Amino acid sequence: MSPTLEPIHRLAQGVRAHGPALLSGMPEPHDELMSLVWGPRFDREHAMGLVARQPSVAAHTLPALLAAADHFDALHAGAQGRLRRLIVRHRALCAVSVPAEAAHGERA
Repeated sequence: MSPTLEPIHRLAQGVRAHGPALLSGMPEPHDELMSLVWGPRFDREHAMGLVARQPSVAAHTLPALLAAADHFDALHAGAQGRLRRLIVRHRALCAVSVPAEAAHGERA
């Protein structure tokens, strides 16, 4: 993996590991994730609100979330933008797969 993509990959691994617990029950999880990384610094206040919603998983998600915040803040602007584009791309891919799954379920 290129040194340029390694920090983004590290952040993505954390989202894969802790995102489902942190974002469960949210109507638009991609919007929540994007709101954390929209500005030049990770929105720790919003992140604490997400953690507060899920006290049963806070012990596992909070340290990972704070580490992700530090990693994001250390990224240069180009890498931060790339991460945002990856979130948008993932959202689009999920939107395409949901109707296909729904159509498949209706035929069964």
